[in-house]
Amino acid sequence: MSQRAAVRPIQRSDYPQWRPLWDGYNAFYGRAGSLMLPEAITASTWARFFDAAEPVHALVADDGGRVVGLAHHLYHRSTTRLHDVCYLQDLFVDERQRGKGVGRALITAVYAAARAAGCGRVYWQTKTDNHAGRALYDQVAQHNGFVVYASEL
Repeated sequence: MSQRAAVRPIQRSDYPQWRPLWDGYNAFYGRAGSLMLPEAITASTWARFFDAAEPVHALVADDGGRVVGLAHHLYHRSTTRLHDVCYLQDLFVDERQRGKGVGRALITAVYAAARAAGCGRVYWQTKTDNHAGRALYDQVAQHNGFVVYASEL
């Protein structure tokens, strides 16, 4: 990451730079073209970042006024812990900025935010074939061997 880049909370004025990253993140996970998220979901997600009643938060990596990465996370209760946990739901870095420490900086900032919020754990999931992402994740967290199942309702 360059000397000028910094991780900070998202601002409403970031929308024009956040949106291409959000679309890139969703495309990476197969949500593009005819499978693109409905605009109502994107609008709701964006609004949640600025609603104090919501447990959803967003950080961005800012390199000299240019948003080059995003991290969305949320806090929730756990049946196995006394304190909330933090789910790092979305992490994405502009392709031209990868390998420069931006992803690591975003994860580290989520750790700090979760710690400040009283959480005792941060966790996330990724695709098994996300080799570049997993190379970083293996350095900053422990893979516990879980397999994720989901069912659309």
